[in-house]
Amino acid sequence: MTSFVGRGTELAVLRKRLDRAAASGSGAALAIRGRRQVGKSRLVQEFCDRADVPYVYFTANKGASPVESIAMFLADLRDSSLARNPASIPDHAANWVDAFRILAGQLPQQPSIVVLDEVPWLSEQDSMFDGALQNAWDRLLSQSPTLLLLLGSDIHMMERMTAYDRPFFGRADNLALGPLNPAEVGAALDLSPADAIDAHLISGGLPGVLRGWPSAMPPMEFVKRECADPAAAIFSIPESSLLAEFPSPDHSRRVLEAIGGGDRTHATIAAAAGSREGDVPSGTLSPVLRRLTEDKRILALDTPLSTVAGKPGLYRVSDSSLRLYLAVGRSAQDLVSRGRSDMALRLFQRRWSTWRGRAVEPLIRESVELAALGGELPWPDVEAVGAWWNRRFDPEVDLVGADRSPVAKNVFFTGSIKWLDTPFDAHDAAAATRGGAEVPGADSAGLMVVSRSGISRDVDLGSNAVVWTADEVVDSWR
Repeated sequence: MTSFVGRGTELAVLRKRLDRAAASGSGAALAIRGRRQVGKSRLVQEFCDRADVPYVYFTANKGASPVESIAMFLADLRDSSLARNPASIPDHAANWVDAFRILAGQLPQQPSIVVLDEVPWLSEQDSMFDGALQNAWDRLLSQSPTLLLLLGSDIHMMERMTAYDRPFFGRADNLALGPLNPAEVGAALDLSPADAIDAHLISGGLPGVLRGWPSAMPPMEFVKRECADPAAAIFSIPESSLLAEFPSPDHSRRVLEAIGGGDRTHATIAAAAGSREGDVPSGTLSPVLRRLTEDKRILALDTPLSTVAGKPGLYRVSDSSLRLYLAVGRSAQDLVSRGRSDMALRLFQRRWSTWRGRAVEPLIRESVELAALGGELPWPDVEAVGAWWNRRFDPEVDLVGADRSPVAKNVFFTGSIKWLDTPFDAHDAAAATRGGAEVPGADSAGLMVVSRSGISRDVDLGSNAVVWTADEVVDSWR
């Protein structure tokens, strides 16, 4: 992988804020949030390098005391290109109010950038930090053409930082940074569309994994290479993310592991995350699931999409690299650590097709929805793409295109996803037709098929059906 790829939209957002500060002569602030290893720090460092203006970049350390953090901040300020008079910067300050006052005294009259990375850790260390930052911004920092960038991996805390009841409300725009998309992954690694999608599923689109991926190396070759190293990125990055979020084996950790292992409904999760005393009680499980879904965003909840409200909801791990680690990678890593890389690779290969077939579905639905919103499908009123199932999970319909979710007024198409090395055949076509007919509101819906290996020659889906392969899936992200 090249040293930096993609992120054109995000770099433009940052450039726009800096240009605004330069034109107005007053400051602009942007809070950037995203999961660990998604590339927040790398993006901002790249922007600072390209911007060609003075900047200071400070990264907080988890567990440091406020005194230690302030000293490190002043040291970084002293060594930065932003400092006008480094010799005047002291080694210590009494508090963040004084530290920000020192920063303001060093700001040049020309545009500049101030980066505070891992802001949630600073808030954890010092309950007065948020107020000190707000006070300094209002009275000092915003009076100069400064772009203030606030970064953090704790998504909930970063959202709370600019909430209406918090000191920094109304002072910063917000940017949520997601992983690299399949098109960016393919461009970075010089892979075919089908291999780019596999690489995205394996890496989660995380630059930390992709940086160690040699250009044009097929996904299974990369996995084979990684299985020779117990500290390889496909193991170490999701493992470190798991430990950072859940350092102890509490209910949250057990629930996440149950879902990563394939349990999707409330009932099966309760059983898998339980103990010898029985299932996890609903009064305990429901708040945990809500926290992991709404606050942590480490889980996603899918609900059936049709003209009738449906149940049950199905949970999944949002990050595919962590999902792969919980389902396969952790067991493979244990084997690699015992010197059995050959067994680890066989384990991975044995579980790969089944895991991939399920894991690719949310990615494809998102791709189809992007295409629909871009007017690239023959159903112009489609604004939501999901799936449908009944309580028996018979059938499960992979694709449903509708005008809204979770309960639609109109269903415009149903369809099937087949992500195997064999083409979509007559048996698959019959199953897709039967399943689509059971979706409430889909009486006159069209048909869409997404197949990794195309369509069998003997299958006639009709002139109104839409057929996608990996090429179209990746193109939707371009």
